[in-house]
Amino acid sequence: MNAPQLPDSLSEAVAQVRANVAALHAELTRYQLVVWTAGNISERIPGTDMFVIKPSGVAYEDLTAESMVVCDRDGQLVLGDRAPSSDTAAHAYVYRHMPQVGGVVHTHSPYATAWAARGEPVPCVLTMIADEFGGEIPVGPFAVIGDDSIGRGIVETLRSSRSTAVLMKSHGPFTVGRDARAAVKSAVLCEEVARTVHLARELGDPLPIAAEHIDALYDRYQNVYGQHDDDGAQESAVVPDATQEDPR
Repeated sequence: MNAPQLPDSLSEAVAQVRANVAALHAELTRYQLVVWTAGNISERIPGTDMFVIKPSGVAYEDLTAESMVVCDRDGQLVLGDRAPSSDTAAHAYVYRHMPQVGGVVHTHSPYATAWAARGEPVPCVLTMIADEFGGEIPVGPFAVIGDDSIGRGIVETLRSSRSTAVLMKSHGPFTVGRDARAAVKSAVLCEEVARTVHLARELGDPLPIAAEHIDALYDRYQNVYGQHDDDGAQESAVVPDATQEDPR
């Protein structure tokens, strides 16, 4: 499968994002969030309507920067010689409707996916959940794979949540971030807290955190903790806001 070549003026930016997305896929296997060829990462190409995403059905050990494919805002192939991920339409829908999101990740990590199989949100019973997700990790609706139904479910669910993760019912977690690295971080922490809360429930009923404490923890973590960029934002922070379609 071939597509028109991009103008030379974009080649450096495209090459950088392809390299970044290819490298980040190693984090999914490192943290045991995926098996075989399942899962994918995408990232916007700055200043464009395009994004880079993993090709469909390619083994993780065979992924290279050159194998990453470039798609437009509608999920159509722009650059690459492989078919894009089967989740491309979902990623494209998120980018069109959540302009502040720069990276999307999908995994089938076992504990988070187990909560998705039950159709049950992960409750906010740990400070890590309050810090990273600002409350419970919500459940999105069941949706078929292949069109933008999953993307619609992600956006509709995150519209009313501060979470950067959503558990799509009977499917698995999708996470978002200001870039692909932030979305990968969210995926790693989503699995970690899903596992820990599962273990806690084996011992009894986990204790919920009061709403005012969740708000305080979230504000501190997002605005005070860690390193910040030149705009004062935490380097991995993103607050989902799906109220506007990307005007580009």
